[in-house]
Amino acid sequence: MSGTTRRIIRSCTYDPFHVVSWVTDALDEVRRDVWNASRHSGNKALAGELKGARYALWKNPENLSSDQRFRLAIVAKINHPLYKAYLLKEQLRLVFRLPTRKALALLDSWLAWASRSRLAPFVEAAKTIRAHRSAIEATLVQGCSRKGRAQCS
Repeated sequence: MSGTTRRIIRSCTYDPFHVVSWVTDALDEVRRDVWNASRHSGNKALAGELKGARYALWKNPENLSSDQRFRLAIVAKINHPLYKAYLLKEQLRLVFRLPTRKALALLDSWLAWASRSRLAPFVEAAKTIRAHRSAIEATLVQGCSRKGRAQCS
């Protein structure tokens, strides 16, 4: 466990960046699994499209270039599980941008969706988020600023 992770776990609240990073890691795991499966099945065209979509999947939608938006549209059309993983990541990001009551309701919905998504990395991410739910809720209730909040007081 890294020093950053230990600091976050010890604090009473969670930095949204770190919570979303758990889900971004899950998204990347899904992307790698899909990419490897397409490569091993001989579908090199699909593998190429998915490899080129890596940064488009990671970036926030408002920061995508036109090429990255195009790549994301291709993913939406050709690979439902990977696009579902992307949508799960983006919905969790939204949780930290909403007013408290709506954020808590969306977090409940997100946990339910991730748990039944049939995407093993997201099922695990949902378990992790449930395990740390009280600290995540504290972050939402305290309404700390997005920048530099590993802990709020």
